[in-house]
Amino acid sequence: MLRITELRLPLNHAEDALRPAIVQRLGLGDADLRAFTVFKRSYDARKKSAIVLTYTVDCELSSASLEADLLQRFAADNHIKATPDTDYHFVAQAPAGFYGEASAPPRPLVIGFGPCGIFAALILAQMGLRPIVLERGKEVRQRTKDTWGLWRQGELDPESNVQFGEGGAGTFSDGKLWSQISDPRFLTRKVLTEFVKAGAPEEILYVNKPHIGTFRLVSMVIKMRAEIEALGGEIRFEQKVSDVLIEDGHIRGVTLASGEQIASNHVVLALGHSARDTFTMLHQRGVFMEAKPFSIGYRIEHPQSIIDAARFGASAGHPILGAADYKLVHHAKNGRSVYSFCMCPGGTVVAATSEPLRVVTNGMSQYSRNERNANAGIVVGISPQDYRQDGKLDGPVNPLDGMAFQRIWESRAYELGEGGYKAPGALVGDFIKRQRSKTLGNVEPSYKPGVTLTDLQQKGRGSLPDYALDAIREALPAFERQIKGFSMADAVLTGVETRTSSPLRITRGRDYQSLNVKGLYPAGEGAGYAGGIMSAGVDGIEVAEALGAALLAG
Repeated sequence: MLRITELRLPLNHAEDALRPAIVQRLGLGDADLRAFTVFKRSYDARKKSAIVLTYTVDCELSSASLEADLLQRFAADNHIKATPDTDYHFVAQAPAGFYGEASAPPRPLVIGFGPCGIFAALILAQMGLRPIVLERGKEVRQRTKDTWGLWRQGELDPESNVQFGEGGAGTFSDGKLWSQISDPRFLTRKVLTEFVKAGAPEEILYVNKPHIGTFRLVSMVIKMRAEIEALGGEIRFEQKVSDVLIEDGHIRGVTLASGEQIASNHVVLALGHSARDTFTMLHQRGVFMEAKPFSIGYRIEHPQSIIDAARFGASAGHPILGAADYKLVHHAKNGRSVYSFCMCPGGTVVAATSEPLRVVTNGMSQYSRNERNANAGIVVGISPQDYRQDGKLDGPVNPLDGMAFQRIWESRAYELGEGGYKAPGALVGDFIKRQRSKTLGNVEPSYKPGVTLTDLQQKGRGSLPDYALDAIREALPAFERQIKGFSMADAVLTGVETRTSSPLRITRGRDYQSLNVKGLYPAGEGAGYAGGIMSAGVDGIEVAEALGAALLAG
């Protein structure tokens, strides 16, 4: 097989245009090309008047000698190479009947069943290691009902919400399936392939920025759970881990909130970024962790049509292009970086708190991305020194200080929203002018249970630290220069976005184990090693591989 990259065709090319373009690019006769598959399709919209599609295609040729000849002929061409092996290869495999032997070690545990936990458990199960998954929340369909209970009735279940439950926080998101992580082993392909097996559309294997959406993710998560169970794994819901058992620097098991103890010498910590009580417990038990940077800000909403027109011009609405997204960065005069985060085309802003009397926002989209508004986080990067709670100017920062900082602003948002988990909001025009918003314009906020218009910058009662407010206020007009209409007066800011990533890192070594607790494998977003569905899934795979190899090596 031969791979061609950067094969460019017009947006509105004919359905059968790809084959002759391949033949021409390689200088072949039509009979020399037996077949081809599209590995990736993206678009280049830098010139809105001439948007082009860019393909990566794998070509099956009429003979091996022809392939060798072409590889030699195009040796200096970086866009024509042999097709790499993108299949997944297991690093180890348990022998048949491994857990039927009296000498077998305790089964591995996976704490958390979000994207990282799902893929860690799946790989362990496929390796024949029969993992036990402990998820503090509920199975995904009941969890969905509980989450809608917050959105529609303002009733929060602290153990079953956007953050906790089967599927993790990624279930209530845009279902974005792309990442900028280095991926020399094509592990993202393994993630996508498993999603397709579970019911995702096959297009996610080749479109540049694949996504699924919440409704499809729900059914996929159920199918992936069933596969893990069919392979001998066990999924236990409403099983909150309240303690870890550590002896001589090695994990020996966990204690559940029910009092039950489960022995294991190998434990994956696939916590989400909101498992604050578990972070506190691990810190008290001496598990090494560090404070890390994260970001805070608001959700911003515009009419999706504004974004489409700014990005695609006359091609807005083209079925291949779909709803437009964006990625923006501004370096403010006060030294802060402001950037767009988790942009959700044609989506909604959602209530994402997991603690009573606090307000947190996030964004999500369905597969169709056909809601009226576009939304994204507009957030400001902060460092541990910004949120340290001891008042010192230097020295190590308590790893739990980031959680305390988040809680301050989430509680303030609840106060400014005037209760009932309503979120404080402001029109962009009023925010830039530093004044209170009193009435909505043409953009109706999508956040449920509702938005309370206010002054997000009240003196002594602001919704974010002053440096964040100043940086965002400066950034909004700057973003207008990149996307016309971005600072439109009627666009809506909804606060607060505090859980962009974990506020700490449960540090691990090159063997993926905790620096000071052997057999404990911190993984995914909560441990500070991922940011999104794809990177969390890949990290789950890599951690499962390391754990499996260590377990089988004895």
